[in-house]
Amino acid sequence: MTHEPLTDDDRWRIALAKDRRFDGVFVTGVHSTGIYCRPSCPARAPKRENVRFYAAPEMAEAAGLRACKRCAPDQQSRDEAAVMQVIGLLREAEEAVSLDRLGVITGYSPTHLQRVFTRAVGLSPAAYARALRRERAGEALEAEKRVSDAIYAAGYSAPSRFYEDRKDIGMSASDWKDGGADRDIYWTVIDTSLGAMLVAATQKGVCCLAFNEGEAELRARFPKANLSRGGKEFRALFEAVTAAVEAPGTGRDIPLDVKGTAFQQRVWQALREIPAGETLSYGQLAAKLGKPSASRAVGGANGANKIAVLIPCHRVIAADGKLGGYAYGLEIKRELLERERNER
Repeated sequence: MTHEPLTDDDRWRIALAKDRRFDGVFVTGVHSTGIYCRPSCPARAPKRENVRFYAAPEMAEAAGLRACKRCAPDQQSRDEAAVMQVIGLLREAEEAVSLDRLGVITGYSPTHLQRVFTRAVGLSPAAYARALRRERAGEALEAEKRVSDAIYAAGYSAPSRFYEDRKDIGMSASDWKDGGADRDIYWTVIDTSLGAMLVAATQKGVCCLAFNEGEAELRARFPKANLSRGGKEFRALFEAVTAAVEAPGTGRDIPLDVKGTAFQQRVWQALREIPAGETLSYGQLAAKLGKPSASRAVGGANGANKIAVLIPCHRVIAADGKLGGYAYGLEIKRELLERERNER
């Protein structure tokens, strides 16, 4: 399915909500006053018939509009240039670049650069750099015969830095190279009000949450792992997951063990930032990530999510406002959203 980009109706709703997440995605031109603004501009909303939307400040100025002095949308291009400059530096860097150094290069204070970059990308500069190294390590581990060679090829100064970088997602270098071979995964199936729920976890956290699946499906997802029924040491974790499913929108502190590319991690983080009970289309989510033409890629990352509810892909709907698809059926998706709205 092709997912449409933002429509003018979408942009109008975003402007009325003064949603800062879309600053830099478009500007709002008010032709009755001759100015253009950021979507988040705090000024009183104009009449809809006086408004046109432009993809960039340059286009609004070409139409004869001037920048709003209150929200300074013409400065957004500087922010975007700084973000792109940082991304380029991090992609080319052979070793870690400090936030202070990035601030000197871009002309921003470290605190402001952190805020601008995180809002645009969904990750801090440090987290983005770690995601890049992890992605490079995955590629290198596929190409290199020795793990140590792959670690250095990915840009790590020492093996210890690689293992430190991997702690939060629980995937060792050898595990990754061998496609998950010999990883210990503990699982159970729990009866919930939404149906049978498969929960699987490593010692690091939940690695799979799915409805109406069992051991056979789990083995298909992790064909080289050691699968065992979760015992009492996992009881508290499984109970917390069950409680989060029965009351979706809770459970943000539940540890996860999930790996993905840098882009997938950005999408999954953005999914977790959608407020419970609210929804975005694929196009809106792509725009939030600063990539308004990447709705298909966002859909692919959404589909690669193995952890239902805790990474809430049910909050993404079709561009026309309909529920769209869901791996575990529309009835479950509808119920999850309804429960979240009732809790607001």
